Amino acid sequence: MERPPLQKMLADAQGGMLLFGITPPRRSATPDRVKEIAEVTLGRLAPLDLDGLILYDIDDESDRNPEERPFPYLPTMDPAAFHTDYLGGWDRPVVLYRCVGKYAEDDLRAWLDETDTSRVLSVFVGASSGGKPVRTDLRRAQALRDEVRPDLPLGAVVIGERHARSGDEHLRMLAKQERGCSFFISQVIYDLNETKNLASDYFYACQERGVAPRPIVFTLSLCGSPRTLEFLQWLGVDVPGWLENELRHSADPLADSYRECLRIARDLQSFCERLELPHGFHVESVSIRKAEIEAATRLAGELASLLRG
Repeated sequence: MERPPLQKMLADAQGGMLLFGITPPRRSATPDRVKEIAEVTLGRLAPLDLDGLILYDIDDESDRNPEERPFPYLPTMDPAAFHTDYLGGWDRPVVLYRCVGKYAEDDLRAWLDETDTSRVLSVFVGASSGGKPVRTDLRRAQALRDEVRPDLPLGAVVIGERHARSGDEHLRMLAKQERGCSFFISQVIYDLNETKNLASDYFYACQERGVAPRPIVFTLSLCGSPRTLEFLQWLGVDVPGWLENELRHSADPLADSYRECLRIARDLQSFCERLELPHGFHVESVSIRKAEIEAATRLAGELASLLRG
């Protein structure tokens, strides 16, 4: 039986969606190079049984973490422009991230006005820290979407680490849900217990309030080197101590992280099915290393079998 499009799966609070996330090419890339990257990307993703593609909107987050960034911040293309100008061959939905603080309200309004909601969904991301100057804050951006394009499916980021520290991430989810968010996409997951605690608290809070839980898409990302591990931690991803030790001392950290990502996915699927919490998975592939790119593609194939099985 053919699956409905991603927009309908999310609107109907169905589970089982599989997404693949990439960053657009660097802003410094020539048009010919961007075209080449797009063609290679489309060729790699074509065989996968995906429900949608995520395009990240990259922002400088050095304000959030004073430690030196393991990989330098390099500005990337506007994901909306990359999609419109270079990904015409992609025939499935695209989830465009928007770091709304980067954009003036008029620019966001213009983008919302021209967006094709038959092809595009969006996730609005707020400032990386409370003290960062913004041109449009998250609440205003959500209100603007209600005014201009209420038919645009809107998602939000959910962070297990924030829940582990403050215990109220599930309440943030409910508040965003009230402001029009119809799905959630997690930060990269390596601490399974944090994620299960958050999913459980959210599910039972929905029950208490008499509202239907919205789908949660769990993000998995492979770690192929100690430097990638450092970058994940710089971004705020909690990696359990035992796993950090294993990855730092492993002869093949990519294979070990691959195995752990599959284990996390299977556990989360079983857990969410018991709760009847709609969910899916997202494979994040932002590395430029060929081995990690190919492994991410294989992981997406295995997750498709897990979800469709």
